[in-house]
Amino acid sequence: MPQIGWFEILIVVVLAILIIGPKDFPIMLKKIGSWVGSFKNYFNEVQKDITEVEDSIEEDFVDKKDNKKNE
Repeated sequence: MPQIGWFEILIVVVLAILIIGPKDFPIMLKKIGSWVGSFKNYFNEVQKDITEVEDSIEEDFVDKKDNKKNE
């Protein structure tokens, strides 16, 4: 899998500034940042929901196992 180094990132930033323009570049970075934040929040919520379901299933399994031992 190819790795991206600092030099490649610098080239992309310079090209983006040249193509988009220095005035609109900060606006574009802000929009990209908000999109990344939205994606992170969405995936954190999904991960939290999955963890809650896993915990619920695990508790049910332990409860059923304990009930069988007590019988």
